[in-house]
Amino acid sequence: MRIRGGRLPVGRNAADTSGSGGSGTSGGAAGHGTPAGGTPGGGTPGGSTPGGGPTAGGPGSTGAGRLASPWTRAVALLLAGALPALAFPAPGLWWFAYVALVPWLLLIRTARTPRRAVLDGWIGGIGFVIAVHHWLMPSLHVFIVLLAALLGLLWAPWGLLVSRLLSGSPSARRAAAALVVVPSGWLLIELVRSWEGLGGPWGLLGASQWEVSPALRVASVGGVWLVSLLVLAVNTGVALLIAVPRARTAAGVALLVCALSVAAMWAWAPRPESAGTVRIAVVQPGVVEGPGSVARRLDRGEELTRPLAGRGVDLVVWGESSIGAGAWENPETARRLAELSRLVGADLLVNVDARQTDGSGRSGIFKSAVLVGPDGPTGDRYDKMRLVPFGEYVPARSLLGWATSVGKAAGEDRLRGDRQVVMTLPDGARGLRIGPLVCFETAFPDMSRRLVREGAQVLVAQSATSTFQESWAPAQHASLGALRAAENGRPMVHATLTGISAAYGPRGERVGRPLGTDASAAEVFDLPLARGETLYGRFGDWPVYGAFAALAALCAVEGLRAIRRTAPRPPGPPARTAHGSPGRPGR
Repeated sequence: MRIRGGRLPVGRNAADTSGSGGSGTSGGAAGHGTPAGGTPGGGTPGGSTPGGGPTAGGPGSTGAGRLASPWTRAVALLLAGALPALAFPAPGLWWFAYVALVPWLLLIRTARTPRRAVLDGWIGGIGFVIAVHHWLMPSLHVFIVLLAALLGLLWAPWGLLVSRLLSGSPSARRAAAALVVVPSGWLLIELVRSWEGLGGPWGLLGASQWEVSPALRVASVGGVWLVSLLVLAVNTGVALLIAVPRARTAAGVALLVCALSVAAMWAWAPRPESAGTVRIAVVQPGVVEGPGSVARRLDRGEELTRPLAGRGVDLVVWGESSIGAGAWENPETARRLAELSRLVGADLLVNVDARQTDGSGRSGIFKSAVLVGPDGPTGDRYDKMRLVPFGEYVPARSLLGWATSVGKAAGEDRLRGDRQVVMTLPDGARGLRIGPLVCFETAFPDMSRRLVREGAQVLVAQSATSTFQESWAPAQHASLGALRAAENGRPMVHATLTGISAAYGPRGERVGRPLGTDASAAEVFDLPLARGETLYGRFGDWPVYGAFAALAALCAVEGLRAIRRTAPRPPGPPARTAHGSPGRPGR
């Protein structure tokens, strides 16, 4: 499939260039005709748009062929939007992320009207959301289509932005602007959809680079946001190299700048300083289903923990919901856990999914990380703050409660914690300070950063992806630990009920052997501790602010151009003719 944008000949109608009579409209305008004597989309007769470049989609463009059909174009956009999902685990084609968006960019570039560009952005966004979250289908069923249609709207203005900057034959100046503004627009989409109510920051494009050492160094400077910006800049540069010959120099320079920037960050960004090691054990009971599963899971966790005695562990971590309501309400459970702690010689960080009362007197179902010592629960407890929409609560339940009859939505809303907690282990573990996170809270960069700034030496995540055991979800979830570790320069442990459990060092490097989804075992990780502060830890989400500034600058430039175009021009000098006029006779 060859995609390019042609220049319309000066003074000719777009329909005249098709060479096929009345069916020759191009660019996939989906039925939008060409005004008499003009060009599609309201351009000037010379084929130029208000942005200074010719209209997209001339002869030989995508729209002139099979993609002239709106249905064919829609399918192509859905597939183009879905391509970036291949860069994430489990396929794990991390290198593909740098070109995965190119087909989508080139398709939007051929849009003949702003309306078509908006539609192209929306349809591609639907494909992206469904592909990245496809593992939710067993739980949400048809509801995922509605969810994707709503979230896909976030890419509608991005489609307009891409068309505005890449359509036609952009000048080197406009191409340079595209290399900054197009990635900035995408980054703001990632920021908006990172809101918990919209599903959280799952599938941020920069997260696909979790096992690439240079990318992890970039994350230590600007977080996953900066990695996403670089990935988008490369995609935009490649699209320009393919489709716009006159902008190839600018695109080549931009790609070189990206490469040099990564090299500079690799060489000069602060690195974590070694501060000893800590030994943390992860207990993964595996899939336990059917009647009595709560009690049998507790028994299996106890069985796997006992052999850790004498291995010098400083902390034992169980996965999310490792202790269900029935077990937690039984006083015998606290005794058994305390006995385990005495036997192993270390505290246990368990996770409780049960009805409880928090410190402010609220009663309801909380998901809580609870620290248990030799004498029972220590009082250190963290209640999960960011809940999974539909999985742990139903947004606007009065309106969307019907989702419980369609999929596996929560029958009762969990309650949220009101603050993050840093727990301090006993002196036997050298007073180690740990920062607990529960489930998809590991996807939120700000939560890990806040824990480290409050003194956490190790980030500890408790998760359960058993519902999505045969999907890409466990691998994607575990990979997030590498980014959080690299961003903050602190090691991280990701403990699950059913896999994948893993550990990462302070540079995001994998430590030890991960436990796969087929394992029912305990694993001990010797984690390197670190001190010092990364640039991301110090300055936070500065790439996001830079993206805001780039878009604001574009809006200011466009606003000034609009004012200049609409401003009344001063009257010119009176016309002079060869024969004069009644008011001014000729001489």
